[in-house]
Amino acid sequence: MDKWKAIFSSAGAVLVPVFDFMYGDEDAVISIMTALLFFVILDWLSGVRAAKRDNTYGSRYGLDGVARTFFILLLPAGGHLLDVVFNLPGIIFGALAIGTLYHVVQSMTANSIRAGWGDWLPLPVLNAIIEWVKSELEKKIQRAESRKGGTTE
Repeated sequence: MDKWKAIFSSAGAVLVPVFDFMYGDEDAVISIMTALLFFVILDWLSGVRAAKRDNTYGSRYGLDGVARTFFILLLPAGGHLLDVVFNLPGIIFGALAIGTLYHVVQSMTANSIRAGWGDWLPLPVLNAIIEWVKSELEKKIQRAESRKGGTTE
C-alpha cells in the first residue's frame, strides 16, 4: 500500500466512526449533511466573489467565517446527540439541520445577488428572490459597508 492510500485509509477509519457518532448513520442524515456541506461551499464561493466585487474582501473576516462554518456544521451534531440522550427519532437533528440548511441557502442566495449573479434571472423572479432574502441581503450590505470604512464586525 502506498503512502497516500495509507493516509486516506487511516483518515477514513477515524473520520467515518466519528461522523456516525456525531450525526448518525442513516441515509437521510448522510444526504442532509452532504446537502448542507454542498451549500456551505456555494455560500463561501458566492461570499468571496461578492466581497471581491465590492472591494470588502478581508482575510480576518474570512478566517472568522471558518469558525462560524464549523459552528454551523456542528449544530446538527448537537441535535443528534440530544436525540440520543432523549431517545428521540431524529427530531432535534432534523430541526437543526433543516433550519441550518435554510439559513445557508438564504445566505448563499444573498451573496449571489451581491456578486451580480442574479442579473440573468427574469426581473419578476429576481424581485421575488430579493424579497425572500431582503433582511439577509441588507445585513450583508451593511457589514460590507462597515468593512470599507476600516471597521470589522
